[in-house]
Amino acid sequence: MRNRKRWLAPMVLLVLAPLVPLAASLHGCVGGDKPALRNPQPEPGSATMQVVKDIKQRIARFAPTRIDFDDSLLTPELRPVVAKLVEAAKVMDEIFLVQADPGNPKLRSRLAADPAMADALTYFDIMFGPWDRRQHHEPFVGTRKRFPGAGFYPPDMTKKELQDHLRAHPQDKAAFTGYFTVIRRRPDRSLEAIPYSVFYRDKLARAARLLREAANLSSDARLQRYLRSRAKAFETNDYRPSDMDWMDLGDGAVEVVIGPYEVYEDSLFGYKASFTAFLNLRDKKYSERLQKIAPHMGFLQASLPMAPEDKEHSRGGKIPIVVVEELFTAGDTKAGVQTLAFNLPNDEVVRRKKGFKLVLLKNVAQAKFKKILLPIAKVMMAPDQIQHVTFDGFFTDTLMHESAHGLGPGMITVRRGTRAVKTDVNKALKELYSTIEEAKADIVGLYCSHLLIDKGVLPARLQKQVYASYLAGFFRSVRFGASEAHGRANMISFNYLLGRGGIAFDRATNKYRVDFDKIRGAVKALARDLLEIEARGDYHEAKAFIEKHGKMSAEMEAALGRLTGIPVDIRPQYTILQKMKSWNK
Repeated sequence: MRNRKRWLAPMVLLVLAPLVPLAASLHGCVGGDKPALRNPQPEPGSATMQVVKDIKQRIARFAPTRIDFDDSLLTPELRPVVAKLVEAAKVMDEIFLVQADPGNPKLRSRLAADPAMADALTYFDIMFGPWDRRQHHEPFVGTRKRFPGAGFYPPDMTKKELQDHLRAHPQDKAAFTGYFTVIRRRPDRSLEAIPYSVFYRDKLARAARLLREAANLSSDARLQRYLRSRAKAFETNDYRPSDMDWMDLGDGAVEVVIGPYEVYEDSLFGYKASFTAFLNLRDKKYSERLQKIAPHMGFLQASLPMAPEDKEHSRGGKIPIVVVEELFTAGDTKAGVQTLAFNLPNDEVVRRKKGFKLVLLKNVAQAKFKKILLPIAKVMMAPDQIQHVTFDGFFTDTLMHESAHGLGPGMITVRRGTRAVKTDVNKALKELYSTIEEAKADIVGLYCSHLLIDKGVLPARLQKQVYASYLAGFFRSVRFGASEAHGRANMISFNYLLGRGGIAFDRATNKYRVDFDKIRGAVKALARDLLEIEARGDYHEAKAFIEKHGKMSAEMEAALGRLTGIPVDIRPQYTILQKMKSWNK
């Protein structure tokens, strides 16, 4: 999100917020019967569900972790507002479960009804479905393969069929490739685009009501405006006005975003946005400390290692940097690995007019650093470099990663035959965009960190810490799997830097280290390559780059095998849910 599950990373929990089985039909539509009849789905699984033998070990890789917050940040006046927002967020869980696959609610009900399937149910709720997001989306319960288009397209539709439809019906392009429509079949087997506001109507109506109730309870005028405009967006399918209002949310205590954003779940085209929610409380002291970076974004854009003509920066200059304590998350961001930070909105029109907002989840980052990143560093990195792996380095790297999503090409011009066509990078690179953009954010973030250290904006002590913490973070992130966007992005960056000597491997000790004399030049070279790929919007060039650099070596697989006793990620247990119960007593 640019909810970046690389830190989760972009963006998973059974014990704290069990998913509510959907009462709606599994055959596609959550909002009404009519579209449901147009897209029958296969029944999930068989009568006897087989479960992978190592299911308990897979569950153990996600450490149960209390996500608590400073109670003084949540005043009695805010409690009823927050309670309504938590309930609205839970609706995003329900919608995303169907977006991931229309058969998910029925399959979950089957698992919940069978005591022998308790472990499978636990892992199902972590993964939001029966496919392991860490292992190439292979099934861990049942045998049904995941459809790359998830629940956004008919399961028997091919990429070619949709492309042929758009060639024959060019007037359909905006609706079919838009972020907020579901593609289904009419009775005559032709394709149609159904707005989210229609397809998920019943669920979105409930979420809209809860948002309006929260707005009525709030005394924050800007929060009221955002919640009401987002409620309207759920009904009209027009999200741009409420994205504008979210950018104007101000410095109130509550920092909330809810709606459809990231396109990772659509691995067929990378067009369709998944529903998500973040409910946070602002940490004003830390936000003010980091806000000093915002005035330098123009300098960073102008300093990028790319052709001058590609540096034209048409996005807005308003770049709030907000540090928060997370209360609750839902939907897409909760599936698999947990998000450390997010960068929104994704709408390029809004970004040009208003800029973007960086939101860093401090309590989540602290939990991951303590439980996962530091123990990994002690196993994988040269002992003399462990001292440079710090929470400040890790959190700064997170901040710069998210900042880098707002740098570089946004709207670009590409050649289509003899025509010059204006488009955004996402549309030009299609399903490859997420991988290239995540790698770009990693590396441009590192490059810009050094620029800010040189300029005196960031303290000099971070010079080695950001690189060492990045390397430790790589080993943490790549364990999510090299098959999804963030995992491939990590492998691209690591392999490239290793090839340029910025990272070195000692075969005698089986330890990795940063070569501080070479890392800056290697980072600059990779930043240039990734930025130019985005500026050209060349799909085939991007594909070749990913294939060349994005594979995990046998050496790396063996090295990661030494991390078996360390969790892959956390399984959050949100204390807000227990605290809400006490409010009602």
